[in-house]
Amino acid sequence: MTENTANQITHSGLIQQITEKKIIVSIVSMASCASCQVKGACSASDVEEKIVEVKKQEGKEYQVGEIVTIVINQSVGAWAVLFGYIFPLVVVVAALIIFTNMMESQGIAGLLAIGLLIPYYFGLYLSRKVMTDSFEFRLQ
Repeated sequence: MTENTANQITHSGLIQQITEKKIIVSIVSMASCASCQVKGACSASDVEEKIVEVKKQEGKEYQVGEIVTIVINQSVGAWAVLFGYIFPLVVVVAALIIFTNMMESQGIAGLLAIGLLIPYYFGLYLSRKVMTDSFEFRLQ
């Protein structure tokens, strides 16, 4: 089944490790200025290595050190941004508005609003198995 590549995010990566069920791939992420004419002037801090786990596909053989292309649907990336950044921001802002109306101390209201991030991220941590199945990288 072919999917529309316009709706996918792709990265090239290097296979670091192969286990029975998964493949560990290293992706080198560069800042957007990496393709610039003066990229030699940029510091090494513009390059970041990320490790991605990919489920091993049946019937395909890969070797450590092989260069592969990692693919994820763009809509999945949007959901990741929502869960990681947008929803926590909404929780903090809504809690801050509610707590400042309920209490006199704005400092305590702010701390309580930020403190609500602990159960939010703990809930995400507990649902990591479901998230792992939903946010799945594939090898192309």
